[in-house]
Amino acid sequence: MRKQCIVSPNGPPAVGPYSAAVRTGNLLFISGQGSLARDGSGYMAGSMEEESRNALENLKIVLADAGLTLDDVVKTTVYLLDMMNFTAFNEVYKEYFSRDCPARTCIQAAGLPLGMQVEIEAIAVFPEE
Repeated sequence: MRKQCIVSPNGPPAVGPYSAAVRTGNLLFISGQGSLARDGSGYMAGSMEEESRNALENLKIVLADAGLTLDDVVKTTVYLLDMMNFTAFNEVYKEYFSRDCPARTCIQAAGLPLGMQVEIEAIAVFPEE
């Protein structure tokens, strides 16, 4: 299988040497999305709910740039700076994934890039051709 790096012209620019997403076969692996400004101005600090929405909106944008939607996501991995924010995060997450939710892992991380409170990576599947 070939690897195709996906550029997300509408998403936040990478803050390191990585691709927004990589496609191989019918799978899309989306790099961790956080509360980053899409204009490249960096981290947008806010409440847990605000940062969660920003991260999920960035995830939606990367998916859209690849031709997919949140409905195509089969797995997410969520990194929280503080597991005490688990309930607040879930309240926002269920606004984006309300039915046929993807499999999910949620862990507390000792630290996240730029001081973010949440980072979300995902795996999505392209429809069979």
